Amino acid sequence: MEVYLVRHTETICEKGICYGQSDVNIAAPFDETFSRIISELPPEASIFSSPLKRCSILAKHIQQSIKTISSEEDDRLKEMNFGDWEMKNWNEIPPGELNLWMEDFVNIQVSNGESFVELHDRVGRFLSEHISEKVKEPIIIVTHAGVIRSILCHQSKLPLKEAFQNKIDFGEVIKIEL
Repeated sequence: MEVYLVRHTETICEKGICYGQSDVNIAAPFDETFSRIISELPPEASIFSSPLKRCSILAKHIQQSIKTISSEEDDRLKEMNFGDWEMKNWNEIPPGELNLWMEDFVNIQVSNGESFVELHDRVGRFLSEHISEKVKEPIIIVTHAGVIRSILCHQSKLPLKEAFQNKIDFGEVIKIEL
């Protein structure tokens, strides 16, 4: 089955801000980027999206531009919850906390947030519920870099600690077979 992983476009946040599950808006203008994204997608598909604005705005635009079989927002497609770090500049996070997390981001849970393995588990539950051999039509998933990295780890059996070897640009479309 064809699955198209689509990362949201750039946000209004300044570079260096940790915004995880914060519901930040996308930067304008985005019409040209949206058009390029749509040109890389199939003419007909089911669409799943993170409910965060930076994804749902793009997903709605895709829905209006292709034949949509079904469309659904799913909380399991949200970016990693960075808890107490949300909307802070990475330089403002206490070095002791940040260094501990960076040494083992897979298992270390951010204060009042989650670890990458927790994100990976919820993404895995989404995949097992929505991706099956019975589904024949293409699927478009509009989401975040962390979720896309998790899906790529599921697909390729890549160890989670290696997830960041997958560079995912804003507005990137990655086609995989599941």
